[in-house]
Amino acid sequence: MSRQITDTLMMIRPVSFYMNEQTAVNNYYQKKIEGLSNEQVQDKALAEFDGFVAKLRTAGVNVEVFDDTPAPSTPDSIFPNNWVSFHESGKVWLYPMYAINRRLERREDLLESLSEKFEIESVDGFLDWEMDNKFLEGTGSLILDRQNKIAYAAISERTNPDVLAEFMEKTGYSSVSFIANQTVNGQRLPIYHTNVMMCLGESFAVLCADSIDDQEERQRVIDSLEKHHKEVVYITEEQKSRFAGNMLQVQNATGDKFVVMSEAAFTALTEEQKEQLSKHGQLLHSNLDTIEALGGGSARCMMAEVFLPKK
Repeated sequence: MSRQITDTLMMIRPVSFYMNEQTAVNNYYQKKIEGLSNEQVQDKALAEFDGFVAKLRTAGVNVEVFDDTPAPSTPDSIFPNNWVSFHESGKVWLYPMYAINRRLERREDLLESLSEKFEIESVDGFLDWEMDNKFLEGTGSLILDRQNKIAYAAISERTNPDVLAEFMEKTGYSSVSFIANQTVNGQRLPIYHTNVMMCLGESFAVLCADSIDDQEERQRVIDSLEKHHKEVVYITEEQKSRFAGNMLQVQNATGDKFVVMSEAAFTALTEEQKEQLSKHGQLLHSNLDTIEALGGGSARCMMAEVFLPKK
């Protein structure tokens, strides 16, 4: 059976972080911060990134950090989990991206660097779908139950059923798909990425069930999680808006487990929820306020899990 969690992460250190207007059209989590210059935004994001990496490394997690490049401009490069996923088979999958400037984040040089330490058997993907304006943004779109080969996917502009079908065909995964919504100016609109309302660990799941408006779809997700023996930690829509669904379970080289999230997510949780999650690993949290506000993503989005075999 495949491993669900890893001790190795790939993260991209920002050189020019700012609010990406191309993603803001359907990422309702992005918010402008008034009164900060571009240089101040970058400095704050860099400090948050470095602080986060330091906490992960102090916990014994292996973090492979690569610097972003000044050109071309890729303001969201800090979120690499959307363009690539790494698997125990040695396969690397590349994903079609909604925002044109995010497609520039895909870098062969990063894969070449990783191949010095890890076995890469093949690099394949779903990039042709970009010509049809159909997208599937990696483990933002897909919550992977690697042990049971199930992909949970909230359908949206960035998570297309046709691309999902090809993912299933190529990987042998089955899928549990649904619509997850949030209220925007009084309207219920699709959440841009599944990983802001759901997280999956070895023996637990975090789920904002209230965002799945269709009761049958909601129950299908819950039934699948319970069938595969996941303790479900339910979060509210308010907690979801503070990135409490955007978590990742990781481990270190000696097998100690951690549930990783932002400071905002940790603060949003109740004591009971913290107790539930603490059964599955030490809670590790870091301040990502600037990255969350301008990027509309949080801790989980910043970590691309590396499951490739080590050389």
